[in-house]
Amino acid sequence: MSDVAVSRFVTATDGLKLHVRDFAARDRKALPVICLPGLARTTDDFETLAAALAAGGRRVIALDYRGRGRSDYDPDPAKYSLPVELGDVITVLTALALEPAVFVGTSRGGLLTMLMAAVRPASVAGAVLNDIGPMLEAEGLVRIKGYVGKLPTPSSYDEAARVLARLFGAQFPNLSHHDWLLSARRTYKDKDGGLVVNYDVALGKALDDFDPQKPLPDLWPQFEALKDVPVMVIRGALSDLLSATTVLEMERRHPALETLVVPDQGHAPLLTESGTISRIAAFIGRCDAERTKISG
Repeated sequence: MSDVAVSRFVTATDGLKLHVRDFAARDRKALPVICLPGLARTTDDFETLAAALAAGGRRVIALDYRGRGRSDYDPDPAKYSLPVELGDVITVLTALALEPAVFVGTSRGGLLTMLMAAVRPASVAGAVLNDIGPMLEAEGLVRIKGYVGKLPTPSSYDEAARVLARLFGAQFPNLSHHDWLLSARRTYKDKDGGLVVNYDVALGKALDDFDPQKPLPDLWPQFEALKDVPVMVIRGALSDLLSATTVLEMERRHPALETLVVPDQGHAPLLTESGTISRIAAFIGRCDAERTKISG
C-alpha cells in the first residue's frame, strides 16, 4: 500500500495478531474512517480510496481480518465467523482510540458495520455499505462459495490475471489485462517460489452451512440500527449479491439514504474511480457536519 500509511499490529483477545494499515491524520477534528474488506479480501483493496481520503488530512484505518493478508491465521477455522471478527474490529477500535468513526464496509465488511451499529451504536458516526445490504441474493452466495478457498494456483501473476478475468469477467466486463494484473497482486502473494492466495484457504469453511434451498436470514434490525446516522449504499449495476429491490427497501426504511450505482461493475465495486471516491469523500464530509451539529 501507499507510503503515507504504516502497518500496525493489534493483539486480539485470543492472542492472534491483527494487521492494520494506518493513514495518519493531520485534521484531528475530522472523523476517522474504518475500512473493512470483503470475505477473502485485504487492506490492499482500499489503497486508492484510503490514500485519497488521507490526502485531505483524515485518518484512515484498513483492517486485515484474522486469516487474511498479514494478520495471523487462526488454527480453528470455526473462528472465521462474524461474531469473532466483530470482536476483533472492536478490539482494534479500542486499541487505536478510533471511536466514533465512519465505516466503509465492502460486502462482509458491510455486514460487520451493521452488526457494529446494533451492538455498539456510539462507535458508528456514518456508514458506507459497498454492495451489501440486509438481504443477500442466493445467486451471489453460490458464486462466492464456489471460489473462496478453491482458486487455482497459477505459475505467474500474468497467468493469475487471466484466471481472475475468466472467473470474474462477467462481473467486471470493462477491466483491462493491466487491471486484472493489479487484481492478481491483491489476490495472490509470493511464497516459497510460487503464488498462493492472500488468505487462509480454510476460510472457505465459513460458507459450509450455506444452503441455497433454505431461506436466508436478514439483517433488517441491524440495518435499522443505523437510522440515526448518515448511510450511503453503493451497488454495482451488475451485482448478483445486492439486488436493486433490496436497495429500494433500504431507501424506504432510511429516507436519508444516499445511493450510488456503479455502472459496468458487479460484486463488489472497486472504489478506485475518481467519481466514486469524490462521492464517498463528500458523504464522509456530511458525516463530519452531522457530528458537529450533534456535539455542538
